[in-house]
Amino acid sequence: MQMIVGVRFKKAGKIYYFSPGKYALALGDEVIVETVRGTECGCVVLGPREAEENGAQPLKPVQRKATAQDLQKVEENHRQEKEAFKICEKKIKVHGLPMKLVDVEYTFDLNKIIFFFTADGRIDFRELVKDLASVFRTRIELRQIGVRDEAKLMGGMGCCGRPLCCSMFLGDFEPVSIRMAKEQNLSLNPTKISGICGRLMCCLKYECAGYRKNCPKRRTKPPKQGSRVASAEGEGKVISLNMQRRTATILLDSHKTLVAAWEDIVAVEQEDKA
Repeated sequence: MQMIVGVRFKKAGKIYYFSPGKYALALGDEVIVETVRGTECGCVVLGPREAEENGAQPLKPVQRKATAQDLQKVEENHRQEKEAFKICEKKIKVHGLPMKLVDVEYTFDLNKIIFFFTADGRIDFRELVKDLASVFRTRIELRQIGVRDEAKLMGGMGCCGRPLCCSMFLGDFEPVSIRMAKEQNLSLNPTKISGICGRLMCCLKYECAGYRKNCPKRRTKPPKQGSRVASAEGEGKVISLNMQRRTATILLDSHKTLVAAWEDIVAVEQEDKA
């Protein structure tokens, strides 16, 4: 067993694990750690806990708790990122490259600048990198990202009226399928189930588990919308479903509507027309 802490470098970024070393760390502490990108400043989002050693390389230890000077340097880096963003945009126009700059990141030790951009296809940005390196005198990395990553970096408001899930708390993107929308009885209109990135909404994925929990695969499986069923008050057609309440609205043959629980109705086989 070994002690680990979880550190994030962005508000909703991926969690990376480090050894606390000799430091007594708590949730919310700012720490300085060594990463593959160089020295970085991050926030402890998972407090010290024991974890099994899986035989991989030992975790890198936390170098130190961030001091007031370290935090001031982080703020200064953010100011420089804004200036670098403006300079890079001008250089992109000069070189006439069909790309959109999304974000700029400095490493804590200023050893590297990372420029995130989107583009429809592959871009030959070798001359742009040389131009930027001559201006900033440090290592330059241009990283092409997708539309979902762009939405995560830029943030925004979803159709629900709340900030985007990906920019608030989702650390990783998971595959989302149209089948999840069907299981939740949602409209399959692309404009209603797509986020501002143009892809299927992330909430379809993590809310789907709740619907599956309420709809176990047994005799209480929900009826299909449009199917004929029999209830205590007669036969009719299912016109809508409430997946959370596990009820179905039925238009009876007597032209009355009835709301019944799934357990109280049975499917009726329709006779083949001659």
